[in-house]
Amino acid sequence: MKNTFLAVSKAGAKRDLSKSSREQQYWDEHAAFIEGLVANGFILLGRPFDDGGAMLIVRADSEHQVRTTLAGDPWYAQEILVLESVKRWDIFIDQRA
Repeated sequence: MKNTFLAVSKAGAKRDLSKSSREQQYWDEHAAFIEGLVANGFILLGRPFDDGGAMLIVRADSEHQVRTTLAGDPWYAQEILVLESVKRWDIFIDQRA
């Protein structure tokens, strides 16, 4: 059974904070990877933070699956992002229609 998880990342050592997300090294590879995860239903929602980090809401069987899947993102492999935490998120309130 799939669960919902919240994955929070911070800027990695190789993130250039003077540049936008699209100007970072490996942007094209990262964008293609993320688009694939959206297409297969893994990523439900996501957003970058002003400090260079990001948040993803994902569907997975386990925290291990979240960590393993995100480890394939070129931005994690190249230290543009660092995964800070993965927490299971049981949604109790949802006003989206």
